[in-house]
Amino acid sequence: GPRRRAWHVAVWTGLEMIVWGGTVPMQGSPNTGDRYDPLTDTWSPTSVIGAPAGRFGHTAVWTGTGMIIWGGESGPASDTGGRYDPAADTWTATTTVNAPSGRLDHTAVWTGDEMIVWGGRSEFAVYGSSGLATGGRYDPAADTWTATSTANVPSARLYHATVWSGSELIVWRGENAGIALGDGARYRPTTDGWTSVSAASAPDPRTGHTGVWTGAEMIVWGGEGSPSPLWP
Repeated sequence: GPRRRAWHVAVWTGLEMIVWGGTVPMQGSPNTGDRYDPLTDTWSPTSVIGAPAGRFGHTAVWTGTGMIIWGGESGPASDTGGRYDPAADTWTATTTVNAPSGRLDHTAVWTGDEMIVWGGRSEFAVYGSSGLATGGRYDPAADTWTATSTANVPSARLYHATVWSGSELIVWRGENAGIALGDGARYRPTTDGWTSVSAASAPDPRTGHTGVWTGAEMIVWGGEGSPSPLWP
């Protein structure tokens, strides 16, 4: 069966759920994962050959044919990642050339062609971490990174909600240095440009919330307005 784990990531392939990384009791952060087939109610492990170093606070996206994991805490905050092909059960490292700086607690979306990662923090701390206001676009076909613009970029943050609208990345709320934020922005990769999101009638500033894209709207829910000193 699967290994118990927390702070891992999960993607749905269309046939299976793949979980990977995180922390495992008595084992730290091993570079292991498991695949779950709901039709047969069975689990199988992902290969560790060529897999990225174990980590937590990372992100994962499903490209349609593979899973890309990136970033997270692996000793220091990492700028490494890997592409996993479930059909072949193989891993390929993502390049670190021009990759964003190492980070954890960032967000990632899949555009149909690229993975966009943004925000997060450069080191793990119990409370009051300073966020990052940078990101990058990763093209798995070419194994290349392109930095996202820092012109008109929203303020640095972590624990924000991010969705892909079909044409834009929407970043909303989050926290920086322990303060819940009340702003957001939209990033369009075709122009490498940022546009602020209106705060009119928006919910209160918050962090640790969630967001989904319906096909027409972003729906956000939950979170907390004043981060607790115990917030990880």
